[in-house]
Amino acid sequence: MRKIIYIPLDERPCNYEFPALLAAGTDYHVVRPDLSMMGLKKRPGDIEQLWAWLFEQARDADGAIVALDTLLYGGIIPSRLHEMTEEQCGEQLEKLRQLKRINPALHVFAYQLIMRCPRYSSSDEEPDYYENWGREIFRRGYIRHRLELGIATEEEQHELQQIEGVLPEFMWQDYTERRAVNLTANKRAIELVQAGAVDFMIIPQDDSAPYGLTAVDQQHVREHVKKCQQQLSVYMYPGADEVGCTLLARMINHFERRKPRVHAHFASVQGPFVMPLYEDRVLYESVKYQIMAAGGLMSPSLAEADMALCINSPGESMMESNDQGQSSLGYQVYRNLVELVEMADDIVHRLGKPCVIADVAYANGADLELLQLLRDKKLLFELAGYAGWNTSGNTLGTCIAQGMIYAVNGNTPQHRDFLSLRYVEDGGYCAFVRRNVSDRVLPGTEYNYFSIDGQRGQIAEQVRAELTRFIEQHLHDPENNYEIVIDDCYMPWSRMFEVGLKTHVRDTKQGQ
Repeated sequence: MRKIIYIPLDERPCNYEFPALLAAGTDYHVVRPDLSMMGLKKRPGDIEQLWAWLFEQARDADGAIVALDTLLYGGIIPSRLHEMTEEQCGEQLEKLRQLKRINPALHVFAYQLIMRCPRYSSSDEEPDYYENWGREIFRRGYIRHRLELGIATEEEQHELQQIEGVLPEFMWQDYTERRAVNLTANKRAIELVQAGAVDFMIIPQDDSAPYGLTAVDQQHVREHVKKCQQQLSVYMYPGADEVGCTLLARMINHFERRKPRVHAHFASVQGPFVMPLYEDRVLYESVKYQIMAAGGLMSPSLAEADMALCINSPGESMMESNDQGQSSLGYQVYRNLVELVEMADDIVHRLGKPCVIADVAYANGADLELLQLLRDKKLLFELAGYAGWNTSGNTLGTCIAQGMIYAVNGNTPQHRDFLSLRYVEDGGYCAFVRRNVSDRVLPGTEYNYFSIDGQRGQIAEQVRAELTRFIEQHLHDPENNYEIVIDDCYMPWSRMFEVGLKTHVRDTKQGQ
């Protein structure tokens, strides 16, 4: 049994739980800091305690996967709120060198985000002033970037003048100075890869866009990667909350001396060229990076591939999952969902190869028609991996990691449990129940989307009841031996966006 240390990006299940769940039932034991050390949304984790725990665990570990935003700022949200200086961040980062002094054989993977810049006004995950001025901050950075490139329109230049006339300068200064500190930390982390203190690093782009403050920072980071000649050891692509899973798969592949070849099959001809929502590049480029980051390579041939990645891609432009009931040529005519499912069935049952489904047709939730087809084909628990949550990057990283771990360990009970979690969370909650509760239940209460009655209040009970109905109506197959059971349901950040679930699959044939 190999020991892998894991410092999560934050305490939400997608970061704290998913990698440990993927490792369950394998020869790899993932150890995490106790939740008491982690923060809670805007409250940072105990940074000094986390470092001390990491050093203690490193003595007998085989590998370490560390979220540098947690070790520097206390988590993903605190990374957008802190008041640290460049010098303070540099001192913290230097501590990473101690890991290989403690254990020279330790394999160290790290990840650190480029700070996002949302295009909307909301202080839910940003500084307080972003509630009223977020859009203006984004647009100022966006238009300034386009102006530097010589492509800003007259309308944009006029808008920029208006914004600069009303946006309080202290807000802009606070926001951009923090970004500058984080950017310097990104560069110093790359230098630690160059020095050998870190073996591999991912710099994911959270909610990225082609222009703006994040895009400018991205270019600075990319140039520094080239300057340090670390292009083979530092990857940068859209993503965030899935990276713990990706690096776990990469580490397992490293120890197993595997480099799986993955063949990608799309549901639509235009699918590879669709620009996913909240990302800055076409889908195909992200697919390549996600496979490489997990330790694999693309295979142009299904016959030569070790596993298949069936991608439920849009036929034209990507929509939100909440809108999937609307009539759309891009989904109904310009893609062939039935062919994708038939192909997955052939890969599983005739070729006998691991088959992963990346459900990226919509942002922020699964394709409910796809889940119905998978149930009708009795493929739900025959797949090597499935995901359909949040962004395209989140989905790709999660299901590819699951598929690569499946390729090593097979169809274990723990694997089926994680599949059930994806179907209930990505399909049941993200694509169905979240909207129902938000639209039908919340308006009659004192709560709203961003603030409900705690982690385990009446709203959580309502969510669990509706998810139980969803399982019965959309996932249950009386001819199948597997039954999905919800063991726990809570709302991690006391809001509607995410849910915390524990599920398992009961084998009705064996009574387990």
